[in-house]
Amino acid sequence: MAGFSEYDQYDGLGLAGLVRQKKISATELCEEAIKRIEKLNPVLNAVVTPMFEIGLEAAKRPLPDAPFAGVPFLLKDLISAYAGVKLTFGCRAYKDYVPDYDSEMVKRLKKAGLITLGKTNTPEFGLMGITEPELHGPTRNPWNIERTCGGSSGGSAAAVASGMVPIASGGDGGGSIRIPSSYCGLFGLKPSRGRTPAGPSYGELWQGAALEHVLTRSVRDSAAILDAVCGADAGAPYVIQKPDLPYSEEVNREPGSLKIAFTVESPLGTGTDESCRQAVYKTARRLEDLGHKVEEAKPEIDFIKLANTYFTLYFGEIAADIRHAESVLKKKVGRKDFEITTWFFGKLGHCYSSAEFVQAIRQWDIAARIMGRFHQRYDLYLTPTVAFPPAKIGELLPKSYEKIAMEVISFLHLGSLAKASGMVNKIAIETLAKTPFTQLANFTGQPAINVPLQWDENGLPCGVQFIAPNGDEAVLFRLAAQLEKAEPWFNKRPALNI
Repeated sequence: MAGFSEYDQYDGLGLAGLVRQKKISATELCEEAIKRIEKLNPVLNAVVTPMFEIGLEAAKRPLPDAPFAGVPFLLKDLISAYAGVKLTFGCRAYKDYVPDYDSEMVKRLKKAGLITLGKTNTPEFGLMGITEPELHGPTRNPWNIERTCGGSSGGSAAAVASGMVPIASGGDGGGSIRIPSSYCGLFGLKPSRGRTPAGPSYGELWQGAALEHVLTRSVRDSAAILDAVCGADAGAPYVIQKPDLPYSEEVNREPGSLKIAFTVESPLGTGTDESCRQAVYKTARRLEDLGHKVEEAKPEIDFIKLANTYFTLYFGEIAADIRHAESVLKKKVGRKDFEITTWFFGKLGHCYSSAEFVQAIRQWDIAARIMGRFHQRYDLYLTPTVAFPPAKIGELLPKSYEKIAMEVISFLHLGSLAKASGMVNKIAIETLAKTPFTQLANFTGQPAINVPLQWDENGLPCGVQFIAPNGDEAVLFRLAAQLEKAEPWFNKRPALNI
């Protein structure tokens, strides 16, 4: 029998294999995961809603014939509803909200055999690239607890990186799977638009920019999960073409010789830290060693304009979320129910016309066409995942004077003045400056991955991003599996002295 001390030596499929061979039980696995959560969570604050009793009950029942039967799992506390368990969205307004249904994603994860032991921390409404909500407090990076783990899937990233569980769920509307994966040394995939379900409560998340998947330590876990959850659900806005082969088979296939474009320059002109630049250069050299053709090139896209269109969507979605909260919670909500940044951005959402919103989405369509032509020349596009190493906890939160300004502007209904003054455009660029590379794939709907190939001089993970043509997760899995063999990362883990 595998000893409990060996728990984090296996990925999810490896643990499922032990259960299938009866070398260990699902209950024993869950008990070990719970022990680790209870030990690590007081410092990391990754799990905000424990579900230990629910998980242990599920582990004692007959397990399904499924790829991840008996494997401990954590669910991000955003979007995905688990019947009878709080769904807070990292928001005070929802702190007591308990849905009475399972979302389609949760149904498919359960069917895959995963046993959910808790909900993970996320910024309010998943809006930030850091995970420091006022409701639950900050989640800390296991590689350096003074640093952010990223966001919005920060709780999930910290949980997987620290060895609480091998797999946890995430959502990605602007990099929210890939950014925390980069900061925490994990593999993270944002699938193609429409690849994973959003029902029954949503059609497209953030006009198709956002969708859900998982964060993992191994490539094969991510591929097998995508096999289990992909495909349209009832009432989906459209159906994306199914893959030719299961993704779990693609990881065993060679990628061939790929033509890969790369850049290290921030698309916003805001600079890229040398550690992030070197991560790409080193990866490019490794790719050449593996027989790929690599050259410096980038698509001709106006990223400044795109950044501003992103915030047109962002503000509008927040305004809608605040209004939607009243119908879900069946009560009036106000300023005290939300963080000031959320409330301020929601107010700004009322300062844009429907024409401006539609124009913004049309810019995404233009970018998608440009990327389509770009991929006629290049199989993949390589960039840093992030532009700078993880910030210190609290460093990227609004300063006191910024909070006061947002309170005054919101109270006096001066959002239109803030917009006209250029303040909003300034916010857009400053907000994205640390993480300017990931949003492109959300605009265009393309699949993109973070691969944890490099660590900086301070021992912090520094991932690189690959973007593939729309619908082609297969090539990403093939290349990632090749890189995983060439530059193994599974046994690189933080030295947690907790």
